[in-house]
Amino acid sequence: MSANATIELALDRVDWTALAENQEELPRIYTPGEVLMPESGFMRGHGTFVEDDNIKASVAGVIEKVNKLISVRPLKSRYVGEIGDVVVARVLEVGQKRWRVDTNSRLNSVLLLSSVNLPGGELRRRSAEDEQMMRRYLDEGDLISAEVQNVFEEGTLSLYTRSLKYGKLSQGILVKVFPALVKRRKMHFHNLPCGASVILGNNGYIWISPTKSEEQDGGEGGFAQNLSEVVPRNDREIISRLRNCILALAKCKLMLYDTSIQYAYEESLKYEPQDLLQQHIIYSIGEQTQARLRDVDL
Repeated sequence: MSANATIELALDRVDWTALAENQEELPRIYTPGEVLMPESGFMRGHGTFVEDDNIKASVAGVIEKVNKLISVRPLKSRYVGEIGDVVVARVLEVGQKRWRVDTNSRLNSVLLLSSVNLPGGELRRRSAEDEQMMRRYLDEGDLISAEVQNVFEEGTLSLYTRSLKYGKLSQGILVKVFPALVKRRKMHFHNLPCGASVILGNNGYIWISPTKSEEQDGGEGGFAQNLSEVVPRNDREIISRLRNCILALAKCKLMLYDTSIQYAYEESLKYEPQDLLQQHIIYSIGEQTQARLRDVDL
């Protein structure tokens, strides 16, 4: 059995900086130790320190000013959660009346037993029997969608899934990107016209799955997970193409939201899904998507 292999030479490498040059205004990037402004009249925030009566950057990033509070947002960092954020997380441990989950943040997050819906959406107080059946609800390795309910002082996030749109995730693909690339919107659950559903987690975890009908979607309190169902080949190809499009946008440092993903998907239809891994095709899709987004903004 023979297969064609693509070998890229050094002279064929893509110049990714050309995409950044197409943007009208680039933010000023400060390096560690660089002076931001004098200390007098300002308060230092995250990513800064005071030396010689000057506020200096302690990380590489862009400056953020809120009234007199000066902080530096790093270019690459772990997810810093805020109340109301939609996240995709993986269960790491089943504890006493709580699950510990990974949300791509500095510390593991917590999902309390009292913060989840019971199977069938039943509303009642949690009993000792519910605590014994926690592993039947969510087990180690399960993927869930949730919302940030609270942020503790040390940075631990408290999640909840008290809405039927949250809960255990079934069949699909998990894509990991930098959290800063996910654009904050009012809606992070999208049913795309191509026939797939996308959950854009603010923590940089993106879930792609086949679009479910209303009959398949409700009634189980967020614990339905049919892994025996066979996903049709056409749906798998759509999901694979979307996954490669999202990684292409992330490679080009373009913001990820429903419109940009849909534009990238439409531009990718002229290629086979496996061809979307080639560098020059990734650059072409990023350039065309950026141009379409610029036309919409105008």
